[in-house]
Amino acid sequence: MRIDLNSDMGESYGRYTLGEDAELMRSVTSVNVACGWHAGDPAVMRQTVAAAKAANVRVGAHPSYPDHLGFGRREMALTRQEARDYTLYQLGALHAFAAAQGVPLQHVKAHGAFYNVAVRDREIALGIAEAMAEFDPRLIMVGLPDSELLRAAKTLGLRAAREGFADRAYNEDGTLVSRKEPGAVIHDAEAVVARVLAMVRGKVTAITGKVIPITVETICLHGDTPGAAELARRIRQALEAAAIQVVPLESLVA
Repeated sequence: MRIDLNSDMGESYGRYTLGEDAELMRSVTSVNVACGWHAGDPAVMRQTVAAAKAANVRVGAHPSYPDHLGFGRREMALTRQEARDYTLYQLGALHAFAAAQGVPLQHVKAHGAFYNVAVRDREIALGIAEAMAEFDPRLIMVGLPDSELLRAAKTLGLRAAREGFADRAYNEDGTLVSRKEPGAVIHDAEAVVARVLAMVRGKVTAITGKVIPITVETICLHGDTPGAAELARRIRQALEAAAIQVVPLESLVA
């Protein structure tokens, strides 16, 4: 068995530092780099790409709604064309720093509310997919299994990767429990490690206690969780101890 581990990075900006990027980079195989709209800035984008290159970690874009104050977690009303333009704009920003360092972009994973809306809204999902196809049809769309994001990728002929979340609670339909609900984020490290091992093997326990099937190629390890780097180290160690190879996303998606 093989799996990719991804994490959101480059979310510091100006005088504000967020996340444990340098330490996390040692455990993951793919990084989702903030493109300046929910977090990140030009210097941070450059530095994050450079760190990923040095660590031999694959780079992807993490586009968002333009929402610094809300960290991209507030929904906005967009048209399909606006979703396409917003995504293309942010792809272009990150690509400039990546190309300058000879680093190809591997994937696109929308951030926060942009991701959650696109999971269920076909028009927004198609806008994101159209931007990807227009920019570089080799890019991989990352999204929840059985989501509009992945269906949009298929419609546009893009590669797609199904994503699981190490520390997030699931509803019985396979969607994530809203962060507004109690128990939406799992803080017990042992429980998170056990959930990752179970997800790689095709199942996850919903918040109701029901075990549901899940198939994923990549698992997200949130970088802004306290103790994220140590948790990521434990997860990777547990995967390798279980003879599960941790590999970049591009090697898992045809």
